Amino acid sequence: MLAGLLAALALAAGAQPALPIARNLRATYARGTRAENGAPGPHYWQNTAAYDIDVAYNPSSRRLSGTVDIVYQNNSPDTLRQIWFKLYPNLYQEGAPRVNRIAPEDIGDGVQIQQMALNGQRLDVRQLAIDATNMVVPLGAPLLPHQSLKVAITYAYTLNQGSHNRTGEVEPGSAFVAYFFPRIAVYDDLDGWNRWPYTGVAEFYNDFCTFKASITVPRNYVVWATGDLVNPGEVLTKKYIDRLHRAEQSEGVTTIIDSTDVRRRDITNPDAQNAWRFEARDVPDFVFATADHYVWQAASPVVDPKTQRRTRVDAVYSPQHRDYRDVIDIARRTVLAMSYTFPKWPFPYAHETVFDGRDQMEYPMMVNDNPSATRQEAITLTDHEIFHTMFPFYLGINETKYGWMDEGWATIGEWLISSMIDPTLVDSYGMQPYNAAAGTEADPPIVTLSSQQTDQAFFLNSYPKPGLGYLFVKDLLGDELFTRALHTYIRNWHGKHPMPHDFFNSMNAGAGQNLNWFWRRWFFEDGYPDLAIARVAQGPSGGEITIEAKGTKPVPIDLLLTFADGTTQKIHRTIAVWQAGAHAVVVPVSSKKTISKILLGSLYVPDSFPKDNVWEMAR
Repeated sequence: MLAGLLAALALAAGAQPALPIARNLRATYARGTRAENGAPGPHYWQNTAAYDIDVAYNPSSRRLSGTVDIVYQNNSPDTLRQIWFKLYPNLYQEGAPRVNRIAPEDIGDGVQIQQMALNGQRLDVRQLAIDATNMVVPLGAPLLPHQSLKVAITYAYTLNQGSHNRTGEVEPGSAFVAYFFPRIAVYDDLDGWNRWPYTGVAEFYNDFCTFKASITVPRNYVVWATGDLVNPGEVLTKKYIDRLHRAEQSEGVTTIIDSTDVRRRDITNPDAQNAWRFEARDVPDFVFATADHYVWQAASPVVDPKTQRRTRVDAVYSPQHRDYRDVIDIARRTVLAMSYTFPKWPFPYAHETVFDGRDQMEYPMMVNDNPSATRQEAITLTDHEIFHTMFPFYLGINETKYGWMDEGWATIGEWLISSMIDPTLVDSYGMQPYNAAAGTEADPPIVTLSSQQTDQAFFLNSYPKPGLGYLFVKDLLGDELFTRALHTYIRNWHGKHPMPHDFFNSMNAGAGQNLNWFWRRWFFEDGYPDLAIARVAQGPSGGEITIEAKGTKPVPIDLLLTFADGTTQKIHRTIAVWQAGAHAVVVPVSSKKTISKILLGSLYVPDSFPKDNVWEMAR
C-alpha cells in the first residue's frame, strides 16, 4: 500500500503540465501543420518565391532604380485572392507611422511603383493600395493551391542619407543598402498574411527564397552582397580575382584590397558602369553594400571537418577606422566557435561579410556594424551580429512577433563566444537592466508579442531574459545533452518558420525530458529572481547553507565560500533544485574548515534584491 502510494507520488512529481498555448497556435496541431513533439506536422507547408532583381544604384544621388521579377509559389491549401507586399523603404515616406524620429531631409516619397504586371497583365499603378510599408494587390484570377504567380515590378526610391535605421548611405562613397526591393509578404499557417507594418523597431519576417541579383554601380565601386558573386571576371581586374580566390582557400588573413590599391583605382573593370551579379538560395532576404574607398580583408576557415567546406569571412572597412583591423580576427574566430563549440553546427553559408557602417544589424551573410571604441566592444558587437546567422536566418523566425526567439540566442552566443575570443572580457550585457526592472510593470512575460512591447520591456524580453533562460537550460542539461536538444530544434526547423511551442517541444524531445516546469516559470509567468542566504550552520564535520528562493523565477545557485585560513571554495547548483517547487534548498559543505564569509550569486544569475546575498561570521 505504502509502496504504491510512493510510486504514485513520484509519478505525479515527474508529470509536467502542458504549456499555455493561444488557440490560434493550438489550431495548427488539429490541422496537422505542426506537431506537439515540436516537429513540423504531416501537412506543414510554406510558400516561397524566386526573385530576379536588376537594379542600378547612383551613389551621388542615392537613387536606386530597376526591376524585380518574382515567381511566387502558393504551397498553401488556401485560394489566395490578394497578394500582400512589403515596401520597407517606405519607413522614410512622408506620413508613414514610425517609432523613431527621422530627419526632415530624409523624409520623401518612398517607393515609387512605376509599372506592375501580374502574369503579364499590366496593372494601373495609380490604383495600388499602398499603406506605408504594406501594399495590397487584388488578384483578378485567384491563385489556387499549388499554383504560381508571375509578378513584374519596375520601381525606384532614394536611399536615406542620415536617420540610419539598418540601411542608408554611410558616408560619401559608401552605402549599406537593405530592404531595397518590393517583396511578397509571408503567408503562413498561423496568421495568413503578415499584415504587421514595419515601424522601425520590431524586425522582419520573410519567406525562404531564391535570389538572383544584378547590381549596377559606377566604376571603382566594389559590391558585397548576400550570396555568391558569379561574375568576378566581368567586374574585377585579374589581380583582385586572384587574391579573392587565394582568400577562399586560406585559413590565414588575405588582404584583397589595401589602402594603396584604393588610391591606385585599378580594382574594377574600367567600364563606366559595372553590373555585379550574385546568387543565393535558401535565404529569407538579400542585401548589398558598396564602396569606392574601403579595404577588404578575408580568411576562409574550415567550418565542416567532414567535408572540409570553408566559409570566407570578410572585414570591409574605411582605412581611417584603424580599430576595424581587429574585426577580421574576431569574425573568423566567431565563425569557428559557432561551428565547433556553440551551437556546434557547421557555419551554413559560403561567406560572412562584416561591413563598416553606421548600424548594428544582421542580414543573411552580411553584417552592418559601426566602428567600436575598444576591442572588447568590437568583440561583443561582431559575435552578436554574426550569431544571428542561425537565428533568424537559418531558422526563419518571425521577429515581428517573437523577437526573443532570435535576439535571445544572439545574446547567449555573445556571452559565451566573447569570453572564448578574450578570456579577460566580462560581458554583462543586459544584466543590470534586468536586475533593476524584473517584476515591475515594465517586465511582462517573455512570450508577450514583440509587437505589443516598447522600450525597456521590449529590450528585456528580447535579449537578457531569454538569453538567461537558454543559459540555465544549458547548465541544467550539460553541454552534450543541450547540444543534442538544440540540434533537434535546428534540424526540425531549418528553412522553416517555427513558432514558440515548436521550440519548447523540440527542446523537450531532443533532451528526452519534459522541461515545461522551467519553460512555464521563466517564459510564460510573471515574477522576479531573488535568492537569499537564509541560514548557515557549521560543525566539526562540515556545514550547511540554506538558500531561500524569495522570488518565483528559478535561477542557479552559485556560492563563493571564504574560509578562516583565507582559502576559497565554489559551490554550484543548477536550476534542477527548484523543479519540485521547493522554496528553500540546503547546500552541504563537506569541508571541516571554518567559513568566514559567503557570497551568493554570479554574473549571469540575476537577483533583484542582492543585499541578503552576503553572510559573514560574527566576530
